[in-house]
Amino acid sequence: MPERMFPALAAPPEKEALRFGEVSLDYAELGAIAGSLARELRSQSPTRVAVWATPTIHTSVAVVAALLAGVPAVPVNPKIGERELDHIVNDSAPSLVLSEPGARLPERLASLPRQQVALVGSPGDLPEEPGDEAPALIVYTSGTTGPPKGVVLPRRAISTTLDALEDAWQWTADDVLVHALPLFHVHGLILGILGPLRRGGTVHHAGKFSTDVIARELSTEATMMFGVPTMYHRIAEEVGGNPELAEALGKARLLVSGSAALPVHDHERIRTATGQRVVERYGMSETLMNTSVRADGERKPGTVGVPLRGVEARLVDESGAVIEVSDGETVGEIHVRGPNLFTEYLNRPDATAEVLVSGWFRTGDMATRDADGYYRIVGRKATDLIKSGGYKIGAGEIENALLEHPGVSEAAVTGEPDPDLGERIVAWIVPSGEPPAGQELADHVARLLSPHKRPRVVRFLEALPRNDMGKVMKRALDA
Repeated sequence: MPERMFPALAAPPEKEALRFGEVSLDYAELGAIAGSLARELRSQSPTRVAVWATPTIHTSVAVVAALLAGVPAVPVNPKIGERELDHIVNDSAPSLVLSEPGARLPERLASLPRQQVALVGSPGDLPEEPGDEAPALIVYTSGTTGPPKGVVLPRRAISTTLDALEDAWQWTADDVLVHALPLFHVHGLILGILGPLRRGGTVHHAGKFSTDVIARELSTEATMMFGVPTMYHRIAEEVGGNPELAEALGKARLLVSGSAALPVHDHERIRTATGQRVVERYGMSETLMNTSVRADGERKPGTVGVPLRGVEARLVDESGAVIEVSDGETVGEIHVRGPNLFTEYLNRPDATAEVLVSGWFRTGDMATRDADGYYRIVGRKATDLIKSGGYKIGAGEIENALLEHPGVSEAAVTGEPDPDLGERIVAWIVPSGEPPAGQELADHVARLLSPHKRPRVVRFLEALPRNDMGKVMKRALDA
């Protein structure tokens, strides 16, 4: 019989499983409700189900029920635009939609059969679950280079990733996780909801992020927090003058940041105020988690740690040769392989073949590796590797240097064509107060790094364009 995704639902412990605000379910209740819905889904034999992924307990129940039933689920961002929604529905062809009761669905989804997720159910045997290679979730990429692609994640990718994180983070059933992440993405849904449930632990979803809620949770029951850099930036801005927040964060067993690089400046402000070093990890929709700083390992700010158990990683240069040196300086593209990888891009064999080569996934992310095997992401191959004056320069290193200047609140770095240098370095700055002079910022970077890494152009903005996960949309800057 295949392994169960959530063993605690088959033998429920007497403890809380999910809490969203004032609404909570213990393991027996979750097993009864999700089990009832799973049996109903089995009787309907849908090919796939779309999940209207609001940040609610209903979304969590819907996804758990689909996994119990062995029906692939397609989480849909509730803020999605019409064109993108049309593409996702046409591409994934769901048989029905799961949503919280009373949710207003856009016309494209409202035209499909709908199952409202009520928080009622009766105990019964849970369905036998399918094998490891069966598709579990289809998560759509952000579509920065064309229409979003449907990443088909098999059950083994989810289970092996969550079990590798159990090892890396010493994650146990005693942990209580707090977060406020969206539930249509790998970070918030797979790590933030399915992770605690696989461990037999507890998750408290805060709804909307606020430092007050985080402080309250970590000062009472919560032992872990997951967040994205925009959240940790708000914490870093506030924690030095907020003793209650600093004390609560200091009590946490683990603070984890992901989905984008956390600036070293924010790392240090949080450490100074709390004594805690935030753990960073590295993953993608196609690979789930690849590397992480270990809970019992050295925490090096700005690195994403070492490969997780079962994951192989390597750096490859532009010629396709594997980079053997681990000097912390040589930049290469990260390739990974292991049981954490996706199966395919739905209906896109061409795109799948382009990124999966001899079992290795070409991530498009550029990084260095130090003597201890720690990886440091310097940016995306397409947008963050700048070739200037014969040098290959990672945008992330310059961004971290700019953030050390007191006049810089936020920074993004891109390259643009230059007739002499090939590409010139452009800094996009959100100032903290009166904007500093561009030459002052260029000199600051040259002093901290080296002259060839200084920005040649500085542009000031009121805010950087970001997506729902807090990543800076650099193509929007270039446009």
